[in-house]
Amino acid sequence: MENFPPQSPSLKNNEFLHVASVSNTIGNKMLYAECLVIELSNPDLRENALHLLSKMTDLFRDLAPLLWNSIGTIAIFLQCVASHPDTKLSFMKANIPIYLYPFLNTSNKLAPFEDLRLASLGVIAAMVKVKTKEAIGFLLATEVMPLCLRNMEIGKELSKTVATFIVEKILSDDDGLAYICGTPDRFFAVGRALDRMLASVDNQPSPRLLKLMIPCYTSLTKNVGFFKPNPTPPS
Repeated sequence: MENFPPQSPSLKNNEFLHVASVSNTIGNKMLYAECLVIELSNPDLRENALHLLSKMTDLFRDLAPLLWNSIGTIAIFLQCVASHPDTKLSFMKANIPIYLYPFLNTSNKLAPFEDLRLASLGVIAAMVKVKTKEAIGFLLATEVMPLCLRNMEIGKELSKTVATFIVEKILSDDDGLAYICGTPDRFFAVGRALDRMLASVDNQPSPRLLKLMIPCYTSLTKNVGFFKPNPTPPS
């Protein structure tokens, strides 16, 4: 019993609960809990892993710090709530996404801040993955666009990609496009962010990023009727 089997731990419910209850080795419990936390990132194993972790609260006193300090674990839970049709609206009514905005507003490029940036963007991306008027309206009302444009410029490639994904989803919605094209400042702010990524010499956009940028440009060309530039004054 000193070593746990290499197979997926969440698929051995009864075996683990018996081992965990009789074992006095904290290291064994920690190792098993860490495996379950890793499985939370796998959609196929997440439900069972979460079920087992919920039964460890009395067996393993250090479970809470393990979950809290695991990169992206809390974000995974928030993404599940933000994306599910039965919880998305309540998630927005509670204004929970707003608590993530400070992480998107930082300009610090160190790895821990980049991890927070990416995790926060992932939650917002989960809200718009299956696009709804309520989600688009919430994000526009809470002014998420400037934060996304900021991260399109200062984030690493993955953060840029997720931020651009959010922008593309907003631009593909009629209300979102009308909002962006409602003033020249908003329209050109999006254009500048896209142009800077495209013109970057040190960090050429990846194919995945380019596939998101092209629809953004295409949507911006549909701005006729949303705003009209000031006519050139007669000479």
